[in-house]
Amino acid sequence: MIIKKIAIGLVIAYAGIVILFESLLGYYQPQNDGTITITTTNAAGVQADRVLSRITVGDRLYVAANHWPRAWYRQTLDNPDVTVTIDGKRSDFKAVAVGDEEHANVNSSSPLPLSFRFLTGFPPRYFLRLDPR
Repeated sequence: MIIKKIAIGLVIAYAGIVILFESLLGYYQPQNDGTITITTTNAAGVQADRVLSRITVGDRLYVAANHWPRAWYRQTLDNPDVTVTIDGKRSDFKAVAVGDEEHANVNSSSPLPLSFRFLTGFPPRYFLRLDPR
C-alpha cells in the first residue's frame, strides 16, 4: 500500500512540475536569436502572437508544437495564413503541415534534449513548414 501511495505522489509531483514549467514558459515566452513570433488568427478573427523556436532545415523554415498547450497550432491548421516576425521584420507566410518523411527529416535535424522533453511531459511533436507568400 505504501508503494502505491508513493507512486501516486510521484505522478502528482511530476504533473505539477510539467504544469508549472509549461505555464511559466507560456507566460514569459522567452525570446532570443533562435526564436520568431508567429501571429495566428482564430475563428472569431482575433489575432494572437506566440514566440516559437525557429527551425531551419536547408533553406526551409519550420516551427514545432513541442508542448501540450498548442492553441496556436490548431488555429494555424484552421487558418494557415500567418504573419511571422523574424529579427524585427514582419512577413506573410502560409503554414503547411508536414508529412511523415518531412517530419522525420526535420525531427532528426532538430532533436529536443531529454531534459526538455521531461519538463514538458513528453508531448507529441508536430511541425509546420512556413512558406513565404
